[in-house]
Amino acid sequence: MSERSSGRQIPVVVLAGFLGSGKTTLLNHLLHRSGGSRIGAVVNDFGAVEIDAMAVAGALGDSTVSLGNGCLCCAVDASELDEYLERLARPSAGIDVIVIEASGLAEPQELVRMVLASELPDIVYGGLVEVVDAAEFDETRAAHPGIDRHLALADLVVVNKIDRVDDPEPVLKTVRDLVDGAAVVPATHGRVDPEFLFDCRPSEERIGQLSFDDLHRDEDEHDRHAHPHAGYDSLSFVSEQPLDPRRLIAFLDSRPAGLYRIKGYVDFGPYDLRNRYAVHAVGRFLRFYPEPWPAGAGRATQLVLIGTGLDTAALRAQLDGCVSDDAPHTDDEAGMWGVLRYVQEAEDPAA
Repeated sequence: MSERSSGRQIPVVVLAGFLGSGKTTLLNHLLHRSGGSRIGAVVNDFGAVEIDAMAVAGALGDSTVSLGNGCLCCAVDASELDEYLERLARPSAGIDVIVIEASGLAEPQELVRMVLASELPDIVYGGLVEVVDAAEFDETRAAHPGIDRHLALADLVVVNKIDRVDDPEPVLKTVRDLVDGAAVVPATHGRVDPEFLFDCRPSEERIGQLSFDDLHRDEDEHDRHAHPHAGYDSLSFVSEQPLDPRRLIAFLDSRPAGLYRIKGYVDFGPYDLRNRYAVHAVGRFLRFYPEPWPAGAGRATQLVLIGTGLDTAALRAQLDGCVSDDAPHTDDEAGMWGVLRYVQEAEDPAA
C-alpha cells in the first residue's frame, strides 16, 4: 500500500551528458556537499537508490537495479519511471531531491518529457543539467552532432574539466551560442555549488544522525580552499506591496539568459485575496501553486533568483516595476490569466 502524499514537492533533476563528460563525478560531488539534504538517485543502468548524506559517494553497492541496456529513455515509459520516483518520494524516505543520471547515450528530452508527465503530486521538474567535457568538446560534437540539440534543451550547462584546456573561452563561447538562455557554469571535477540545483538543508536538521558532512568536515574544509565552487549570483526580493500579475508574467516570460532558478511566494493582492502563489521556475520551466495564506502570516512577496552572469541591479529594477501602484478594477477578470496559464490543474476532489 502506497504512503499518502506529504504535500512537500521534491525536485527531480535530469543529469545528462555524453560518455565520460563527468556526470557521475558531479553526482558524487553533490553527495559530498549535500548540506544535510538526502539525495535519491536513479542512475545509469536504471537503479533506484536511496542515498543519504551518510552514504559514501560513488559506492551505490548492490541496491542498484539494472534493466540491462542502461538507456532510461528506451527502457521505460513515464508510468514505469513513476514507480521508481514514487519509491524515492514516499514520506518515510525523507528524500529532499532526486537526481536522474542518464546514460551517456540517452536522449535527455525523453527523460524530461517523462518527468513532466509524472502523475505524482510530490514530484516537480528540477531542470535538465547537461555536462560537457571541455577537453573533448570539439571532437565529441563533430562525431555526435546531436549534442547541439541537447544543449539547446538544457536549463543548466556545466562545462566540466575546464582545467584541462589551455584557453577555456572558445569552448565557453561556443556553448553559450548553442544554449537557449541556459546558465553556463565552468567547473573542474564536477564541482558546482549544490545550492544552484536544490535547497540544501543544514546537517543540524538531521537530529540523531551523523551526516556525511560531519564525517568529512576537515577534509572538505581543505578541499573548499583548494577547489572553490563555481560561483553564482543570487538576488533576494521582498515587497510588502502586492505585485501586478501582468507585469510579473511579462518579466518572467522575458527573463534573461543565465537566470536558472526562481523560487518564493507572490502576493497578488486584490487579484486573489485568499491565496499566496508559490512560484517555481527552473530554466524555462515555470509553475505557480496557489495556497491559502497561513493564519496570522504577514502578506508580502518574497523571491530568490539564482543564476550566472546576472545584472542584479537591473533585475531588481525590473521586479520593482512589477509592484502594483494602484488597485485593479473589480471587473478585471483577465488580470490573472497569464498566471493561471502556469498553474497546474488541480484534481477534482469529488473524483
